[in-house]
Amino acid sequence: MQNTLRMAQSIPVFTLGIEEEFQIIDPKTRELRSHMSQIVEGGKIILREQVKAEMHQSVVEVGTNICQNIDEARREVKYLRRMISDLAGKEGLTIAAAGTHPFSRWQDQLITDHPRYEEIINEMQDTARSNLIFGLHVHVGIPSRQVGIHIMNVVRYFLPHIFALSANSPFWEGRNTGFRSFRTKVFDKFPRTGIPDYFSSAAEYDEYIDLLVKTNCIDNGKKIWWDIRLHPFFDTIEFRICDIPSKVDETIALAALMQALVAKLYKLMNSNLTFRIYSRALISENKWRAARYGIDGKMIDFGKQQEVDTKMLIMELLDFVDDVVDELGSRHEINRVLDILKYGTGADRQLACFAATGDLKAVVDQIILETNTGLQD
Repeated sequence: MQNTLRMAQSIPVFTLGIEEEFQIIDPKTRELRSHMSQIVEGGKIILREQVKAEMHQSVVEVGTNICQNIDEARREVKYLRRMISDLAGKEGLTIAAAGTHPFSRWQDQLITDHPRYEEIINEMQDTARSNLIFGLHVHVGIPSRQVGIHIMNVVRYFLPHIFALSANSPFWEGRNTGFRSFRTKVFDKFPRTGIPDYFSSAAEYDEYIDLLVKTNCIDNGKKIWWDIRLHPFFDTIEFRICDIPSKVDETIALAALMQALVAKLYKLMNSNLTFRIYSRALISENKWRAARYGIDGKMIDFGKQQEVDTKMLIMELLDFVDDVVDELGSRHEINRVLDILKYGTGADRQLACFAATGDLKAVVDQIILETNTGLQD
């Protein structure tokens, strides 16, 4: 994914690429269906490399082309959701977007027949087999890897804020977990996950990857599954911390916020300014709180050394990026973050539906409805 610079502006064009992982659902039983191959095969004809299989056959992933701005990203995300939804419909199935399925069991899901997945299963066993989760990955283009490392180091602090907004996985195997995002607890069993360490340079980062390859820990940098990473092959920073939101509007709002953060930090760097660097240990405290409470809890303001309402910290984040939003042309999308703060996250809506109905199938129906709403506009 190459980032094209627009010299007429004070900041580059920070390109976007958005990947969404969808559940394949039987609309009668509301359970996951291991039916990915037919959908992917049909999708390859229309979408080519924009659709791909995942390790579990009840998961399908789609990814946009390189988008020059947030409006283009919105069009692509809606188009891809619509195409995958239509392909699933032809098989008598539907798609749903949430970080976990409310009640399907990982033990009942088939694994995709592919050497890469066989290798992962052989290495990680039930850690991999049980990794039945669905995320949102957002690539933001960067001018260089050295710039990318600098931004990655700083942006780590804000990851729990963004993550809290995406929380959309309160249920796991038929249980209310007590978390707003249990997806991250499932994924924590994998190696090389979570908040990354600080790296002083791109060279140090590359040396770390080379060492892992040399010692047979990984075969390439894509097996580093941190919440944010420099992509090993593209000139992008990849945000990987989020649950997939049910609504298109939420996906685009989060992508716009990530893009604005990268642009803001780049702008500060070019002015010989920066944001304070915090340790992985401290940031991980906020990530845990975001997983547990979503936007309704408190996180730590490390500068003030005190707890602050998460919603207040997110409002401060919006103020922080405000001066780049109009240059990026994303104010209308960034403003949708305010809707999440006002009306709640996907996890909040799932929990409210279950409280009202006592029926996890009704929760699945709500997720399906939200996933497919507005795709024809």
